Amino acid sequence: MARLRIVTRKSPLAMWQAEHVAARLREAHPGLEVVIEGVMTSADRFLDRPLSAAGGKGLFVKELEHALLAGHADIAVHSVKDVPVSLPPGLAMPVVLEREDPRDVFVSPAAGGLEDLPPGARVGTSSLRRRCQLLYRRPDLMVLDIRGNVGTRLGKLDAGDFDALVLAAAGVLRLGLAERIREFLPTDVMLPAIGQGALGIECREDDAATRELIAPLRHEDTYRCVLAERALSRRMYGDCHVPIAGHAMIRDGELTLDALVGRLDGSELVRRTSAGPATDAEALGDALGREILDAGGDAILRASRHGG
Repeated sequence: MARLRIVTRKSPLAMWQAEHVAARLREAHPGLEVVIEGVMTSADRFLDRPLSAAGGKGLFVKELEHALLAGHADIAVHSVKDVPVSLPPGLAMPVVLEREDPRDVFVSPAAGGLEDLPPGARVGTSSLRRRCQLLYRRPDLMVLDIRGNVGTRLGKLDAGDFDALVLAAAGVLRLGLAERIREFLPTDVMLPAIGQGALGIECREDDAATRELIAPLRHEDTYRCVLAERALSRRMYGDCHVPIAGHAMIRDGELTLDALVGRLDGSELVRRTSAGPATDAEALGDALGREILDAGGDAILRASRHGG
């Protein structure tokens, strides 16, 4: 009997994601034994400071990638938005599953939506991308850092530490917490993170047997959208240290990519959209990144690295 070892973070959402992939693999390959090992990552340990200050999104995946490279696991399951755009030598992410809702959601015990918040309301988010877009639309808000898994954040909201949270819809929905959502934020208000809502499967590049096992889970349109978004981010030096957003969609073979970069205080956003054949996904993402940089994004990114 074939056996596949999955490594993932120990958070409830990460374990849900790994279980989801395991179930899909068992369905695709009856008789396949799939085992899951949860590990504590650096991102789970450094909860006392903003992610951008703790070392960026690579903290979510570093230990998982070490397990792959050491041969202790066959695949790692990630939220694509947590995966740095450059993978370590010897690793690949050949499979991306069909995307969940990519939008962000507004969660609050009292306010029905973002526009209902009173001036000076405290909104919790760990994302520089969300911060700049929130302040661009509502400069009167107090945007505060919050870390921890979804349950921890909701606990802090319920304890009165914040008036509202902005979270990824995918995580809230996957955890069965849809009743907490007050508003799905439209992408013209809150453009998602690169890869948001998509699950990626990472493996050793030369592991042909594993690549064959996971291949049936690949959703081609989502995979190409993620290629475009990650190419955009790569061109714009994207990581958790910079407020970049990007979201691609495919319709009738055409890929449309919407992207922005903004100042941390919300005083300026540079936003552009591009479209072309889905088969040119990476080239489209790279070209749109160049366009945004040339339109003023480069200066914004330089300022953001110095806290501006």
